[in-house]
Amino acid sequence: MTTHPNPGVIARYADPAAELDEVTVWSVEVHLEGCADCRALVAGSTAADTRSVLARVAAGLDDGIAAGPAPVRRPRWSAARHRWVVWHLTPWLTMTVAVLACAVLLQALAPGLPSLVSLLAPVAPLPGVAIAWSRRHDPAWELIAGTPAAGLTMLLRRTAGVLAVVVPTLALASTRTGTSLALTLLPCLAFTAATIAVGAFVGVRLAAIGLGAAWALAVIVPAVVTAELPVVLRAGSSPGWALLTLTLAGLAVLRADNFRRLSSHN
Repeated sequence: MTTHPNPGVIARYADPAAELDEVTVWSVEVHLEGCADCRALVAGSTAADTRSVLARVAAGLDDGIAAGPAPVRRPRWSAARHRWVVWHLTPWLTMTVAVLACAVLLQALAPGLPSLVSLLAPVAPLPGVAIAWSRRHDPAWELIAGTPAAGLTMLLRRTAGVLAVVVPTLALASTRTGTSLALTLLPCLAFTAATIAVGAFVGVRLAAIGLGAAWALAVIVPAVVTAELPVVLRAGSSPGWALLTLTLAGLAVLRADNFRRLSSHN
């Protein structure tokens, strides 16, 4: 048999101005948890304005429960945009376009130099690719890294966003300088594929830095010093670049799982 608190005690409990010792308050609250009749007494003992407020709150809660949760609008366009390109790529893409524009200008001012557009084409996309999927430069990296699209899929999408800017710029620069379009776009794609393929083992950022430095030291500097275009960029080398691009792209696909294990190197 449950013993109910004295009605007077309940009235004093409901009165904010009344004083009750802690033991009595605790015993009343424990009893109220399981006794609907006493809870009704407490509700009836409150002041009229308090009951009015409680009634409005209860009515609002009932309406909210009946209506259910409000639909959440997901920024679909924003989410799709972040899969392909993000704002932190803008300065790097701008720099790439500016460098290629300077190459076209220098080519016009100094026609005796080897084709600067051809020399820069392989490394033109590397700065953008290096940070396309980088925890150091992407503020949303931690959030995106846990999604199913992370890894090679995300890197390829971001790389496609970089190439969407670099390739048309290279094509325009080639037409302005009379450079073979195949000998600018194919090396560009080959080095992009090489960065991704090597990045499967050491991380994309390190791969881009290493390949860019190697090309600059082994090809660009000697070509500028000797004023001669290297053999790998002369007519007839296009099939080799195409084969290299396909081979490296296949290697990158075969090593797709490596990109999820290299998060600390990205």
